[in-house]
Amino acid sequence: MADHPDTPSPDHLPPEGVDDATVEAVGGVTAALEVVEQARGMLYAFHRLTGRADNELAEALDKLEEAGHKELADEVRADLVGLNVLQGRWTFQVVEDYDDGYWTRFRGWEKTVRDRLLGGRRHVYEAGLKEQNRTPGREGHEARPPG
Repeated sequence: MADHPDTPSPDHLPPEGVDDATVEAVGGVTAALEVVEQARGMLYAFHRLTGRADNELAEALDKLEEAGHKELADEVRADLVGLNVLQGRWTFQVVEDYDDGYWTRFRGWEKTVRDRLLGGRRHVYEAGLKEQNRTPGREGHEARPPG
């Protein structure tokens, strides 16, 4: 078999002529994108939690009204339920702006850097780290999945 399972996939090796410094630099750009992806996940958590809080508040205000405090419940409801979290924006609009702007542009540049310098190959730096740290031939240390 020409493509032995205990060797790295060719897709995870640097193209011929690409030096280690370039591989490391591209890996840094990808690592930065991974931080952006994590931030995006937190932004979605902010979106979901804010919506949940708004729904829970509405339910609590219904109970406040049922307990005989309609005037206070109405005051809070009129001011807080449905309030923009930022000027003119609910959280879905914040998420859309982030996705359409910063996130999309960052992803595009990370791909451009990989395309231009590594032929589009992904995780080349990490694959090199794996080769440095694994024990060839040891179970659980295979270079890649079988097949």
